[in-house]
This record gives sequence, C-alpha cells and structure tokens, in this order.
Amino acid sequence: MPASDFIYNGRATRVVFGSGSRVHLERELLALGAQRALVLCSPEQQALGASVAEQLGNRAAGVFDRAAMHVPVELAAEARTVAVTLGADCVIAVGGGSAIGLAKAIALESSLPILAVPTTYAGSEMTPIYGLTDAGLKRTGTDIRVLPKTVIYDPDLTLTLPVGMSVTSGINAIAHAAEGLYSRDANPLTSLMAEEGIAALARSLPNIVANPSDPSARADAFYGSWLCGAVLGSVGMALHHKLCHTLGGSFNLPHAPTHTIVLPHALAYNADAAPDAMKRIARAVGHENAALGLFELARANGAPIALKDIGMREDQLDQATDLACSNAYWNPRPLERDAIRALLQRAFDGSAPKP
Repeated sequence: MPASDFIYNGRATRVVFGSGSRVHLERELLALGAQRALVLCSPEQQALGASVAEQLGNRAAGVFDRAAMHVPVELAAEARTVAVTLGADCVIAVGGGSAIGLAKAIALESSLPILAVPTTYAGSEMTPIYGLTDAGLKRTGTDIRVLPKTVIYDPDLTLTLPVGMSVTSGINAIAHAAEGLYSRDANPLTSLMAEEGIAALARSLPNIVANPSDPSARADAFYGSWLCGAVLGSVGMALHHKLCHTLGGSFNLPHAPTHTIVLPHALAYNADAAPDAMKRIARAVGHENAALGLFELARANGAPIALKDIGMREDQLDQATDLACSNAYWNPRPLERDAIRALLQRAFDGSAPKP
C-alpha cells in the first residue's frame, strides 16, 4: 500500500505492560480521576475478581462476578443497576471477552470509564466495539465511550490460562489482524501492526503448548494480542467477524473456538480478492498459503477445527447462512449465498479450507 491517501484513526488508550503490572491497579484507577470501582469478572474468574477487590481495599465498590458470553441485555441492565447502587465511578474488567464486553455494556449507557485487566488474548480491550445479545440475536456497534481508558497487560495473569483456551484465544486475536489487512480502512500503520501481531502469536502459541508456564511465550502472546486488538479497534471488519457474531449470538457457540474454526475458511473465501493481505498473513505464519497455514496452526496445537465439535447442528447451517447474508456489509469479495453455505459446511465438517 502506498504511503499516501489513507486515513488512520488512532485510539487513546493508556497501556501498562509487563510482568507483575497488576500491582499498579490503584495508581491507574486514581489516574483516571476515579475513586471507587466495580470489579467485573465471570464466574470462572471469581477468585481473581475477589483478589483484585481485596488489593484495592476501600477503592473497590464491589464485585459483579456473573459476566457471560455474548453479553445478554438483561445481564447488562442488571450490572448497570448494581454499579449505580454501589456508587461506582469506574469499572474494572478482569478476565476475557465476557468481562470486558460487560464493562462495555455498562459504559455504553453510563459513560463510566473502563480499566481493563485482560487474562486472555481476545483483544477486545483495545476496541470501541461492543456486542449485546437480545432474544437470540447479537447486535454489535461502535462507540468511543466503550473503549477502555487504561489496559494493564500482566503476562503473569495468563500463566494459568489453560492451553486449549490459550490457543483458541490467540487465534481469535489473529482473526482481528487478518481481517484488518484487507479491510477497506486498512492503512500502512495498521498493516504493520497486523503482520507483527500475527507473527508474535503464530510463534508463541506452539511454545505455550510445549511449555504452558514459559513466561516469555506468554508475554509474546500478550504482545501479539495487543497489536491485533489495536488493529480491530482502528479498522472495519468483514465476512469473518459477521459469521462469528452470527454463530455465537444466534446459536450460543463459544466465542474463541468459533473464530478459530471459521477463520481459515473466511480467508479462503476472500483469498483471490485480497492477494496482498494473504501474502502478509502467510509470511507471518510461516506458510505458503494463509488459509491453510492457520488451519494447520489450529490443528497442530490441539484446537477444534469443526463446528460440529463445539455445539453446532448441521440442520442450523441454512439458517446461519441466511442470517449472515441478511444485511449488506462490506467484504472484499461480494457475498454469495451458495459459496457462504459451502464455507459453513466445510467449517462444520472440519474440512480443509478451499476458495
């Protein structure tokens, strides 16, 4: 891409990166001008949420530990009410996409600042993108109010992230950067970040599988997820994210495994329409073919490669296709229903990706 005729939207998020950096929580809370924070986490991260509240002492207004995938609107409303009742002037999201997504839903209506402490490689903490699920349909949008003001990346917090979740979370992050490379908003800076982020994750994930307690591999993966998330926060997305939002919101499939399974197939669908992006992705993952390289990265490291293995039924594929094609959105290759249906069939079966 020539270094002219582009628009880059920078996002003002403060990043504190490093081993043990969670020690700076109170300092960062006060730097936001806040005094009392509601700590958000999922039931699985209850102990960590309680630990953060204990660390903050009287700076913690309370803990809301029921964050859930795809942010049901009813849960978001309840959490906002709790924040108001407890007099919180900030929310601290501790965990993965569920906790950060819930924080965004609170901020969307209240404008409370978010301090994010991610423990996975999802990258949501670097974006102004939110999602809410109502009556089985997931609605996404973009609003600068939901972008976390500060993110603390402490690789030590990922040392206990199970290997399987580490791999799917990391490939989920790769998806953000991969689509960012062929976004209509792509520019030289985000493309540099995307390729570097993909490369960091592609080299670190096998090392995490080999040695889950390797601190350098964990830090490298966090670095890659930060870059990939920043790409997602600066450019628009296309077919891959639309498919994953449809599958997750309407069929309640797990977020990161869905991204992991669909990504190679979405890249194969768009390969001929975005050759330069595919070259950069292939180079970053060390393979001659972008789609096959990511398919093999997932398979070789024990990640699921078939929708049928994560709760999808074959009789739901036609409905998923219709939902994915129901609203017009930009994609480098025009949306073709039959081709998208075939894409989903391959993803369901766990077959290798094909154009």
